[in-house]
Amino acid sequence: MTPGGRTAASSDWTREAEELAAWLIGPARLSGDAIAVTSGLAQRLTALGVPLHRLRIAMRVNNPLLSAWGTNWTPETAAEIYTFSRTLLDTSTYLGSPVQHVIGTGTWFRRRLDRLGPEDHTILHELASAGFTDYLAVPVAFGDGIVQAATFATRHDSGFAESHIALIKGLAVPLSAALEAIAMRRSTASLLAAFLGEEPAARVQAGAIHRGDIVETEAAVLLTDLRGFTPLSLTSPPSQLLTTLGHYFEGVVDAVRAEGGDVLKFLGDGVLSIFRVGEGGRMAACAAAVRAVSRAVATSRANDLPPFVAALHMGPVMYGNIGSLDRLDFTVVGPTVNMVSRLEGIAKASGETVVCSGTFASTLPHAVTRTIGWFELKGLEGKHEVFAVVAERA
Repeated sequence: MTPGGRTAASSDWTREAEELAAWLIGPARLSGDAIAVTSGLAQRLTALGVPLHRLRIAMRVNNPLLSAWGTNWTPETAAEIYTFSRTLLDTSTYLGSPVQHVIGTGTWFRRRLDRLGPEDHTILHELASAGFTDYLAVPVAFGDGIVQAATFATRHDSGFAESHIALIKGLAVPLSAALEAIAMRRSTASLLAAFLGEEPAARVQAGAIHRGDIVETEAAVLLTDLRGFTPLSLTSPPSQLLTTLGHYFEGVVDAVRAEGGDVLKFLGDGVLSIFRVGEGGRMAACAAAVRAVSRAVATSRANDLPPFVAALHMGPVMYGNIGSLDRLDFTVVGPTVNMVSRLEGIAKASGETVVCSGTFASTLPHAVTRTIGWFELKGLEGKHEVFAVVAERA
């Protein structure tokens, strides 16, 4: 008998198991919802008498920043999405783990958690300490050859019965059918976000994929650029140069995202970002941009990175697909971008860390800015007043 009181070999139990497989292949797959698939699978397994107390499904993702995402379910909590940084792959949490074994070999893994030895992985000992008695890791193979992992654990005194193991193994292919399309969509979204930014990625996925798919919006535009990058590139070994650039980019990107901005471009050693004007108006967008700069400058100084300059301007921009018939770039163009690129040159020439236009300065408290003079800017008519921004006061 199963813990739910059913005879595992009964025709009713077999029919319900077949119905569960059909649900995975049909409605679960079409739902496009990883949480719904995980919760539905867990609930249906427990209804069949499987003493399931933890279900976790891990998915590798094509993203230079993340290594995996997945879902986690327990009877006490709703299913939830989790993500893992790519750095996890180099830690003891992953190395030698059952999940690494399943993904690397494409084979099953089972261990009774009340019979562990010192050679068993830390994660198994942690589960045993939490009261779990049995653990099963199942390979979930996709059509492109990638193997994912689904893990099942129970606290039942007798662990999983062999009929439970057979049922779970028999659901591996239907489960892969339910998850593959979901994983592909999420991987595509994650990859687009890594290369385009969150908002541009969402627009591209929503169908903005043709040349001329452009919207006009108003935004605070930020351009940062390293000081002395050319001599640095000539005197530093390539690996050291890339590491330095990576830390600088990371500090700027994290700061921009923390304040609700979008990073649109890496231009050599420059970073182009925008903060769209929303309900808070121009003042809120400009304040967010200044806070992002302040945060990035503080991070750079704390990590002893080469200094950078920043230029800020506010105005209308055209935002979307620019390019040829067969090669597109999702970017922002317009006079506002031209202005901020000219201001970046003023920052370098003047020795100021952060500069902004008069339009931008008008949205900030007077204590945050000070004029540094009037300048002719290439390609722009007349002279333009440029201000230094004391980011630390914003």
